[in-house]
Amino acid sequence: MVDLKYEDFLDLKYSPSKNDLVALFKVIPENGISIKEAAARVASESSCGSWSNLIKIPKIVENIKGKVFEIKGNFIKVAYNYELFEEGSIPNLLSGIAGNIFGMKAVKNLRLIDVSFPKKYLKDFKGAFYGKDVFKKIFGKKEGPITASVPKPKVGFSHYEHAKIGYLLWKGGIDAIKDDENLSDQKFNRFEKRVKLLAKYKNKAEKETKEIKDAFINVTAPNLKELEKRVKLIRDYGFKYFMIDFVVSGFTTVQTACELAKDYKMAIHGHRAMHATFTRNENHGISMLFLAKLARIVGIDHVHIGTVIGKLESKLEDVIAIKEEITEEKVKEIKNRRLEQNWYGIKPIVPVASGGLHPGILPELFDIYKTTNIVIQVGGGIFGHPLGIERGARAVIQAIEAYKNDISLEEYAKDHKELKVALEIWGRSKPI
Repeated sequence: MVDLKYEDFLDLKYSPSKNDLVALFKVIPENGISIKEAAARVASESSCGSWSNLIKIPKIVENIKGKVFEIKGNFIKVAYNYELFEEGSIPNLLSGIAGNIFGMKAVKNLRLIDVSFPKKYLKDFKGAFYGKDVFKKIFGKKEGPITASVPKPKVGFSHYEHAKIGYLLWKGGIDAIKDDENLSDQKFNRFEKRVKLLAKYKNKAEKETKEIKDAFINVTAPNLKELEKRVKLIRDYGFKYFMIDFVVSGFTTVQTACELAKDYKMAIHGHRAMHATFTRNENHGISMLFLAKLARIVGIDHVHIGTVIGKLESKLEDVIAIKEEITEEKVKEIKNRRLEQNWYGIKPIVPVASGGLHPGILPELFDIYKTTNIVIQVGGGIFGHPLGIERGARAVIQAIEAYKNDISLEEYAKDHKELKVALEIWGRSKPI
């Protein structure tokens, strides 16, 4: 029998090699378990350990076992040799570093905060087809934002009502019509009918406005065959985009979708529906930063990361850390929040701000992001406008114009009725 003890996965003198993946965890041990013991069990279970003595151990184990090399309070760092993982497979990666470890009795709470990927691991991923180039290559813009809107209520419209509303949004200046996360192929709004009619109204709006329009149509499907069918249909009707709920779909599906996007030269709008089930608790689960990082690796072109000031929970420091992570070539470590990362040429992607936005708070949003090169999605902040959908959309565009021209919204509203009415209703209020 061979003894492979938990403590064999603890090596506080180890210095990670250039080919190691380094994971940052927050570990809260169960009562009676020391932080060192809990940390070692995390490294063991996430790599190649076992609870019992073994008859035989392969020679490679010494190289591929996870190594806890740093413990500071409840935060630990674990190094994994890249050879532990299948090349180019996010599902395999997550099965290890985010797999059984969350169910271990030795930990009361466990949080996967970040993973720093070496060049040797990233070389098997292509990243996004467009990424930050969507502004120019799809919409013909020198800079952002890309404006998007979901017909509200989020579900309930027929395909005809949905497309007609889309036309009004496009006419009002919005760039892209977006399905909400729970609209796919329901009886009251069939996917194929929605695509066909949206294409008709898109062409009409483009001719009338002389602007490029598109749609983030939700291809999230019950199986890969249906997913491929939906993506192809969208492409055949002239759209450059599709949308996928990337968390609920799982990364096998997402990686398949990203390959389709490259084949068809399309962009992907990544919706993060369900993420908060495991990102919101700061002591347990997986961080949104890490999910956004995976989105960049596999090839999603833009992903929702929060607004700070909208209706959904998001902290300023988290949103900024994620924005930097997905838009910059290199990022520095932020203690207990983010690891250093060199992206080695994986394209930057575009942050999406959504949830509770309206014209009155767009300037504050752009100030938070320190750029307008983002996607903004405004739903209720258009559909609650008393002058109607098209003019509600114009109010959003007017707020953007004011910001870009360094004019206060109140001043700009004097000559722009749609913005004036929006400010009268919502002012600078932040939804909760």
